[in-house]
Amino acid sequence: MKAVVDQDLCISCGTCIDVCPEVYDWNDEEKAYAVVDEVPDGQEDQAKEAAESCPTEAIKIS
Repeated sequence: MKAVVDQDLCISCGTCIDVCPEVYDWNDEEKAYAVVDEVPDGQEDQAKEAAESCPTEAIKIS
């Protein structure tokens, strides 16, 4: 499973980082990004919850 944050849609609210810091963090532009290529085992539900919590729907899970 992969998580991708669309940098054009991200408004830096930080909800994804609060919900799943094992997958999301801040980049140099102060926008969220996925820090892993593949969501680690056991973090799938949190990664999905973070995507669902994004107010701009900037996170895509595949």
